[in-house]
Formats: sequence, C-alpha cells, structure tokens
Amino acid sequence: MSRTITVGIDDSPASRAAADWAASEARLRGLPLKIVHVQEPTPRRLAQTPLLDLEGYQRWAGRLTGDFAQDALVRHPGIEVVTEQLTGNVAEELCEAAGSAEMIVLGSRGLSGLRGFMVGSVSQGVVARAEHPVVLVRAEEQAAGAQRTDTGGPPSTETPSRPVVLGLDMEHPDDTLLGFAFDAAAFRKAALRVVHAWPDPATSHHRFPGGVGLHGTFETGQAALLSKVLRPWRRKFPDVEVVEASRCGSPQQVLVDSAGDACLVVVGRRIRTGAFTGHIGHVAHSALHHIAAPVAIVAHN
Repeated sequence: MSRTITVGIDDSPASRAAADWAASEARLRGLPLKIVHVQEPTPRRLAQTPLLDLEGYQRWAGRLTGDFAQDALVRHPGIEVVTEQLTGNVAEELCEAAGSAEMIVLGSRGLSGLRGFMVGSVSQGVVARAEHPVVLVRAEEQAAGAQRTDTGGPPSTETPSRPVVLGLDMEHPDDTLLGFAFDAAAFRKAALRVVHAWPDPATSHHRFPGGVGLHGTFETGQAALLSKVLRPWRRKFPDVEVVEASRCGSPQQVLVDSAGDACLVVVGRRIRTGAFTGHIGHVAHSALHHIAAPVAIVAHN
C-alpha cells in the first residue's frame, strides 16, 4: 500500500472529528485513509476474570472501526479506506503507525469556552515522539476546515479557502517544515501565511537616541531575510499565494494572533535525543493550547 493518512480513534466526538478531517485530507491528497484503534493489553490476572468479556470488546472495536470507515465513505466518496485493530501501549502503537504514514491525525477535546486543545497523555506522547507529521483536530472541527462554509457537508471547491498558517523559526528554516506547509496550501488551493517573529532590539527603545531608526532598520532586515528564505519555495510552488508576516514580539503570541482565520496551522518540532525527547517546544505547546484550528506538528532535524 502507498503511504496513508492514518487516524487513531476511540469512541469520542473528538475522534469522529479527527476521522472526518483525515478522510478529507486523504481525498485532497489522493491517498488511502487508514483507521486505527489500539486496545491496551489486559493484565494476565484480569484477563482470567470470568466477568471480563474480551471477545465482546474485540467485537465492539471491530464495529467501531467499521462504523468510522462507513462514515468516511459516505461523507467522502471515492477514497480508499482500510482499518486496523492493534493491542499494546496506545501512544507507542500510534507512533509506530505514524512511521509508515504520510501523517497521523488524532482528536483532542477543545477547552470549554476557550480556544485550543486539551492535550491528553496519548496525544502528547505521539506528538513528542513521532518523526512524521502529527495533526491534532478539535471535536468541533468540520471536514478539512479549508473552505468558508455555513453548511455541515463537505467543503465546496467554489468557496474561498481560509489560509494555511506556518510559524517559521528563521534560525532553523527547515525544508521538511516548509515543504509540508506549501504542500498543504497547494492541495487546498489556499494562501499560505508565513509568520516569523523577531525580538525588539534592546537598544531600540525610544529613550535611546536613534532607537526608532534602529527598530525600523531591524524590521526591514528581518522582513528581507524572510523573503530570501521563501524565494525558492515561491518558485517551486508558483500557484500558491504567499503572505509574508514578519512581526516584532514573542513567537508564541505572534503565531496565535496570526492564526485566527486559519484552516490549518503548521509548526515545527526539533527531533531530540536523550533526556528531552518528550519536549515539543514552546511554540508548538502554545499553538496546541491557544489555537482553535487543526494544528500540524512537523518533526525535523
């Protein structure tokens, strides 16, 4: 099988939103959709308890994946759908599944009355360890979220697309991250808004002579640097409208402020080894907790 859009599911509303988003992404990219449910292994003593109906649970899991597959085929006709039931540590099994996928999609509960996600231990573990893109989708998200539409059905290709927003670290402008973001925008026929934050130089405060001019010079230089990084990608993706947003401020706040109308937000996570393998980075952490749109975490070196 070719690479897949893989979604990890349980019986929650967030998983249904994630599966619908993943099915729409599979249709956009012309890839199969793989629906995966992972069962935690049952301790030996508990497995021998007469009241525990393991066969009944397995039948339920089979019906669950089958129902998700049927929903995907109804809402997104023409896609190829496969299902898989696994047993093991949920985060570890999903990380393993992510290794053979184009991306892995997970659902996450939204914060009541607020933007952002409740990121559980499974999602946190997968985001921090998977070396392929991981997309988190809120329970309230509709399919793909790419088009502005007032209906609950599949997005119309004739309606304007909301932008893909990329948070870019200019110290590490990784090609994997840039390629994912440009691809996402191209598949959606959406604009790509590239957001770069830079700190205000300490000597540019107005109380210093020439501070205003120094600030302006630094601002111009940062904008020029962003344009230089994006120039070869503009040539590679000539049909993608690119909006460059170089802003003064903290990377976390600038990204959150720039992502209010996004259909997808893309941020990077550096692959780490050793004691800090579970760290996802401040910007990615902030994006997950304060942005309502689906968030793609792209691991890179």
